[in-house]
Amino acid sequence: MGLARNVFVYAQRFPASFAKKEIQMKRVQQGFTLIELMIVVAIVGILAAIALPAYQDYTVRAKTSEGLARMAEAKTSVAEYFSANGTFPPSAASAGFNTAAAGFVASMNCNGGVCNTILLQFNNREPNLNNKTITLSALAQNGQLVWKCKPGITGTAVDTKYLPASCRG
Repeated sequence: MGLARNVFVYAQRFPASFAKKEIQMKRVQQGFTLIELMIVVAIVGILAAIALPAYQDYTVRAKTSEGLARMAEAKTSVAEYFSANGTFPPSAASAGFNTAAAGFVASMNCNGGVCNTILLQFNNREPNLNNKTITLSALAQNGQLVWKCKPGITGTAVDTKYLPASCRG
């Protein structure tokens, strides 16, 4: 009985208009405001503007790594020939590596008369790599081969931002 009396006293202290305002305030506070939604859209737009170019560079680097994987095969073949004969092979055929076009690679061959520099050229399937080149050069030091990867021929070299760190210098 005491609880019912307290509720009655409480109801007498606050007029009915106060209860109506409280209900109306609850209805207004449902959902997000237009400005809040606009801020979220602006933030998403800014993040997309930053992320898309970075992602595009990443995909080109992934395609460049396909060429580097092909060069690893050639590097192994040249190293085996050098180990067996004590000299660099005279051609790609004598080294025994695959020079055929595949994927994003247009060609891969020895650059010059001796096969101590491997030249890889990309095809036009990726516009950022269109006919661009990478070279992999070997230097014999104390019976061992030291390999150096770098951008290819001047004018057709792959942009350094698409190369792995080991090929940029």
